[in-house]
Parts: sequence; structure tokens; C-alpha cells
Amino acid sequence: MKLKNVLNSLNPFYSCKKYSIPFWQCPSFVFLLMGGFIIVVILLTYFIATAEIGNPKIVNLIILGIAAFLIMIDYIITKSFERISEAYQMKTEFINIVSHQLRTPLVNLKYSLSSLMHNTTAKFSPEQLEYLNIFKENNQRMIDLLKNLLTLVKIETKELSLKKEEVSLTEITKKVILNLKSQLENSNIVITLKTQKNLPKILGDLYWIEQIIKNLLDNAIRYSLQGGEIKVRVYFKDKKVHLEIQDTGVGIPIEEQKYIFQKFFRSENILKYQTKGTGLSLYISKKILNLMKGRVWFRSKENKGTTFYIVLPPIFYKKSKIILF
Repeated sequence: MKLKNVLNSLNPFYSCKKYSIPFWQCPSFVFLLMGGFIIVVILLTYFIATAEIGNPKIVNLIILGIAAFLIMIDYIITKSFERISEAYQMKTEFINIVSHQLRTPLVNLKYSLSSLMHNTTAKFSPEQLEYLNIFKENNQRMIDLLKNLLTLVKIETKELSLKKEEVSLTEITKKVILNLKSQLENSNIVITLKTQKNLPKILGDLYWIEQIIKNLLDNAIRYSLQGGEIKVRVYFKDKKVHLEIQDTGVGIPIEEQKYIFQKFFRSENILKYQTKGTGLSLYISKKILNLMKGRVWFRSKENKGTTFYIVLPPIFYKKSKIILF
């Protein structure tokens, strides 16, 4: 066991694997990089000191002093990187464990509430039903938060696996809009969908594409005022399949637009509407689209509205071969 520990300590890739971080960020790489830097500095010091001083004893003392100082700095920097990496790993493991432990009782509670509310023998007053609905909504909110946290951990540890399926972006968009029909009616928002005919299919994960479109449309609904309008377009352009979602909502302040795809970010101008959210959906959507060789971006004007764009590579068939752009 001790021999294995020694071998692991000598392996520069071990700490990278241990902390699930890129090679250039792991402590062993920083140590090697600093070691190379120290050697270069020592050699330069030797040549400069020899040329300027000439006394071998003084030159050796200068070199030893600089070498000792740089080795101490190297040790401090490497240890700091290790502590940061360990803290990051502990955070990831904590989120993973807590999310799994909390999700099961919350899901059980969800089904118990649904069963109780649909029980024909139980008689609830309107006020009691209202409290049960609030309880149910908050329970679902916690389940969604845990689901997002688990997805976040999988993305950051590169453990998220995506299926490769041939799917129609038009059909997925129609399905999502249909599922959001009651939410649109309650918000008094009109939605229009325009699609180009004979669009090629795309290669991607059906579940995640559906979730991304749902998140974008859900944001468009929640951040639009009563009586607003949402325009959705699916079309082919520049050898890519495009999805465009335009709303007439509150928009995003120009000074905050650079933070939109960051984790846990929520714009200040939407907080006054008391909309629910975790600030994770756009970050997750962008990461997953990148994994599917797609991308997402937006244009927005405060108090005018926002337009989100999704681009995904299509599949073309030619002589029984699949060509993926």
C-alpha cells in the first residue's frame, strides 16, 4: 500500500484524476512548471553572476539563496492548488450526496400529496386546497433544484452521458409548446410557431433538447407581462438548424448580459417580479448544447424583450451514409 502511494505521488496524472480537473490545473503540473521555471532562473542567475561578479563562492551563495527562495514559493503555490482542488472535490461530493439523499423523500412526498389531493373521500375546504397546492409547488421546486444540482455535478465532473438520437427539432418544439398550453393561457400570452418545411433532422439527446427548449420557453413566459407575445421560429440557415424564441418581456439590462450564462445568476430587474428560479438552467443548457456541437446566444433590450437563438448541426443522408456537419 505504501509503495502504491509513493508511485501515485510520482505520477503527475494521478492528482488530475483524483480531483477531476484538467491536466494544466492540477497541482503536479503546477509543480513541474514551477520546477522548470526555477531551473531557467538558476541558469540565468549563474551566467549573469559569473559575468558580473566573477567570484565563484559569491556566485554559488547567490544561486543557492535564489534556488531556496523559489523552491519555497513553488511549495506554497503547489500546496495552495492542492487545498483548492480538495475543497472543490469536497463541495462536489457534498452536493452529490445531499442531492441524492434529499431527492428520494421529496419524490415520495410529491406522490403522497398528489394521492391525498385526488382522494375523492377526503373533503378539503378551498383554503386547505390552496395550502396543499402551495406545498406541492414548493416541493416540486425543491425537486427541480436538486435535479439541476445533480446535472451540474455531472457536467463539472464530465460524467454526463448524452444519447445520440435522430430527432426533429420542429416536432420537439411543437410538443413542448403543447405541454405549456395551460401556462400560456394562465399568463394570457399568445405564442406563434413558424417552421420551415423539409427540415433535416439533428443528432442529439431527445430528453435534453426538450428540456432546453422547455427552459427557454418557460423563461419567456415568466418574464413576459400579461398579454405578451412569444414568437418561435425553426428554420435552416448556413448549414445549421436554427431555433429562435422571441418574447416581449422585461429584457435583460445591458450591463448584466455578460453574466447570463453563469451559474446561479439572476438579473436584478426580474427579481421584482418574484419569479421562481435557480439561475442554473441557462448555464446547463449552454454546456449541454456545446457537448452536442451546438450553441446558444441571445439579444436583448431592457423593457423591450429578449430573443434566444439555438443552433444545432443537422444530419444529411447520402448513399446510405450519415453526414454530420
